[in-house]
Amino acid sequence: MMKGAFPMKLEPIVQSLLDTDLYKFNMDQVIFHKHTDLCGEYYFRCRNEGVVFTREMFEEINAQIDHLCTLRFTKEELDYLRSIRFIKNDYVEFLRLWHPIRDYVETSLSPRGGLHIVVRGPLFSAMQFEIYLLEIVNEVYFRMKYDYAALRASAEERLNRKIEDFRSGKYTFRFAEFGCRRRLSREWEDEVVRRLTSETENCVGTSNVYLAWKYGLKPIGTYAHEYVQMYQGIDSIPLAYTNHYAMEDWYNEYKGDNGTALTDTITTDLFLLDFNRSMVNNFTGVRHDSGDPFEWGEKMIAHYESYGVDPRTKLLLFSDGLAFDTAQALYEQFRDRIRVSFGIGTFCSNDTCEEALNIVIKLQTVNGRAVAKLSDSPGKAMCRDADYLEYLKRSVAFRLDREKE
Repeated sequence: MMKGAFPMKLEPIVQSLLDTDLYKFNMDQVIFHKHTDLCGEYYFRCRNEGVVFTREMFEEINAQIDHLCTLRFTKEELDYLRSIRFIKNDYVEFLRLWHPIRDYVETSLSPRGGLHIVVRGPLFSAMQFEIYLLEIVNEVYFRMKYDYAALRASAEERLNRKIEDFRSGKYTFRFAEFGCRRRLSREWEDEVVRRLTSETENCVGTSNVYLAWKYGLKPIGTYAHEYVQMYQGIDSIPLAYTNHYAMEDWYNEYKGDNGTALTDTITTDLFLLDFNRSMVNNFTGVRHDSGDPFEWGEKMIAHYESYGVDPRTKLLLFSDGLAFDTAQALYEQFRDRIRVSFGIGTFCSNDTCEEALNIVIKLQTVNGRAVAKLSDSPGKAMCRDADYLEYLKRSVAFRLDREKE
């Protein structure tokens, strides 16, 4: 484990604990109120082939993590969180005391330049590291590997073209910026959000809580796969019913507010078994994050109609690595049949002349038990315990077979 050994060479990358995705606070509030006994392990993975992190990058990443762990929420930041209608005062008071703890983060570098990061600790604390660490890794990599000024220039050229495409009417959909985790840099995400929201009428908000605060925008987000995954680590919950308990806790916490459900943690087909009449009414919409988005949209419309619900009263939120042309095509297919919105990440915050990193930090154990994601795209599965992954697949298949019509 490396920590505290090197001075920073770059400016601090994370300068506010609000510089993260809204759903981190949403999920953490549920954990704070209902599951403080859960402990977890998160593992870093770079999905790109052939990426090498140098010793200099590794030292800078550690120095940046050291700085991250000196940060605290300010009074003004806490007051802003209180102003978000579904964030509760007792949770904000907890955040007044909370801060990132360096001992929870272990880092190492393999002889071939493979970066390894593990976060271990109480889930209500460990889960907060994900976005901060991804922001750090991404910016260090791009600033230290490439000519940053050239990357910035290419990103600006592409942003200019997108803005012109909205102004000309080529793009007509509305979307939120979801670019924290894979952004080129802190300053570039700031510029992207500022320009997209001031120079077009199509960007309706951002997942970045700090930038929402700074620019008076709507912070957007609900929950991620890790929220459903954590229920796999609770002994009393059958694996194939984790969506049910996750949605039940979410509804009890938010009473229908903040209500967009993520469908694909252990496949959308299984999710739909638990997305019954009650949950269809309780949640305002659903979010897509893997598999064919056009097929998924048709499946969700059919599901709403099977319960006699007018799909035009519900929302489809698409967020799976979206490019702008794909978002426009999805909008044109669904816009007259159901409410449609989009969360666009990498193609907002790190669209440059170089390939973006596809990096993730995923929950892998809860209370010593393996957990996993079984998305609608098999390549997105990530589990360190192959036997458990097969057991989870069998559990899902058994319930789907038993309850199929």
